[in-house]
Amino acid sequence: MKYIVILGDGMSGEPLAELGGKTTLEYAKTPAMDRLASHGEIGMTQNVPLGMHPGSEIANLSVLGYDPLTDFTGRSPLEALSVGVAMNPSDVIFRANLVTLTEEEDYAQKVITDHSSGEISTQDADILMDAIRDAFNDEEFQFYTGTSYRHICVWKNGRKSDLEPPHDHLTQVIGPHLPKEEKLRKMMEKSFDILNHHPLNLQRSANGENKGNSLWFWGAGTKPHLGAFYEKTGLKGAMISAVDLLKGIAVGAGMTVYEVEGATGSLHTNYEGKANAAIRSLLEDGHDFVYVHLEGPDEMAHQGLASEKVQSIEYLDSRIVAPIVNAMETAGEDYRVLILPDHPNPVCYRTHTPDPVPYLLYDSTKTSGCGCAYSERAGRESGIFEPEGHKLLNRFLK
Repeated sequence: MKYIVILGDGMSGEPLAELGGKTTLEYAKTPAMDRLASHGEIGMTQNVPLGMHPGSEIANLSVLGYDPLTDFTGRSPLEALSVGVAMNPSDVIFRANLVTLTEEEDYAQKVITDHSSGEISTQDADILMDAIRDAFNDEEFQFYTGTSYRHICVWKNGRKSDLEPPHDHLTQVIGPHLPKEEKLRKMMEKSFDILNHHPLNLQRSANGENKGNSLWFWGAGTKPHLGAFYEKTGLKGAMISAVDLLKGIAVGAGMTVYEVEGATGSLHTNYEGKANAAIRSLLEDGHDFVYVHLEGPDEMAHQGLASEKVQSIEYLDSRIVAPIVNAMETAGEDYRVLILPDHPNPVCYRTHTPDPVPYLLYDSTKTSGCGCAYSERAGRESGIFEPEGHKLLNRFLK
């Protein structure tokens, strides 16, 4: 039996008037997922434990069978694993986003207009991060380039503090959301002076692209301690994702990480490359379990783009689900597939919510099923609910 998890980050949401009262998942044309659903099981799962922040780090740990209440030590340390950052137990790790702020006001009065600097390329971001490293790297702080706008700061023997995600405050004045920790706040202020008139940002502005003109710290945590996925499940696992968070979770869990050229974490990612990597991991490289993560729906929701979120879900269906399922069936392999979001990201809110999400579980060796299409409504109407999301994996595997 081969086991496949396909996760559309932030894929579920709320009904939208512009979509005729449907959610983006309900509105999207998803024949591959609907076929699996009609012969499989649909239910709801609570991936974010009550009282925890509805971040992708929390929810994806749950989907992989780790209990966030006991296994979570912070988001950024998981991302740091992906980029090979050495961590000591006393270090505090932060996500350092490159964000776009308005330019004329004093720093605390500026407005955050884009949490991703126009989905800046990793190549451009690395040039800006070189300027950050030149200014700030010392024995206490070190900065590392991640993917696109997502980067890492290590504070040696640092202090944890409450920090707010930038995507939760788009179009807002930033002053009330700045770090209380003086060292972090001063670095953010100085980063604007360094980056706003950087030649690369001036060129981006001339090209009509958003500047990456400030750092934004969030997601603080300490060195993670995840148990090995193989020891938990007896399965040799692989991870396919564009984002450092998921790749870092995989590194911490001892899973194989597949690097896919052209995988960007945006709407226009290398879908075919991801599907082919998943197929290769199962049929050629001897893996029993593969986790395919798509960031596009979440990014489109953060940007408030309903039609683009619909498109990202349709791409997931036609360019990820369909070819992987076809390859398994052509090869004559018995397989199970679990398809779900990690958390909702309603376009109307442009940020994550902690609500339950619909899952689809299909077993190629079984013929009966719910006879319905995959959607939030079908999940709720099924009456099946897993209140502890980290237990769904065991249901999937057994």
